[in-house]
Amino acid sequence: MTLNSNRDFDHDRLNVNGDNWNDNNGYAFGIALILQGLLMEMKPKKDIYHEIYSLNNLIFAWKKARKGKTRKDYVIEFERNLGKNLKVLHEELKARTYKPKPMETFILRDPKTRKISKSDFRDRIVHHALCNVIEPIFDRTFIYDNCANRKGRGNLFAIKRFEKFQRKVTKNLTKNAFCLKADIKHYFQEINHEILLEIIQRKIKDEKTMWLIERVIRERRGAMH
Repeated sequence: MTLNSNRDFDHDRLNVNGDNWNDNNGYAFGIALILQGLLMEMKPKKDIYHEIYSLNNLIFAWKKARKGKTRKDYVIEFERNLGKNLKVLHEELKARTYKPKPMETFILRDPKTRKISKSDFRDRIVHHALCNVIEPIFDRTFIYDNCANRKGRGNLFAIKRFEKFQRKVTKNLTKNAFCLKADIKHYFQEINHEILLEIIQRKIKDEKTMWLIERVIRERRGAMH
């Protein structure tokens, strides 16, 4: 059950077993049910690993990983034996024998210089499979205006939100306002992975899922240093 901040509880109350929700007791009971639903959503997730390595999820992850890259040699090569490759990935994840391949590292200038580490295509499928399951768990904890690679939070959404706050701060464009643009140098290289894993584990209590997350993070850390 999800709490909608725009809900008018006085006009949108549930009716359970024919009880009258318009009295104080019914209203309090309704609020209690909603809060109970919220608390259940906030509980750390357990026993989700099987969702990650399921063939249906891996097929969905493969489709996401290949989007916009169907003519790439590494995609064509993987898809020559698509069924077999996905099945092998499924079995490796299920048995927890999966090991990411070494990452390809190169320098990108756009215009600032950045060190980029690119995962093998099969590992990107695993990344998508993992995110398919754990992304909703974390997404609901983000602030409404977080537009960092979130569904429904693209450039247009960000621009509209900016314009709304711009008009609010400037009193409908009658005053000046300033916008801060900032970047953290070497952010990903400097992340403390032990702290990161501790934060993730507050939400993910599934030991097998944490094994996979740690394996992915350790591999990326090795490529960045």
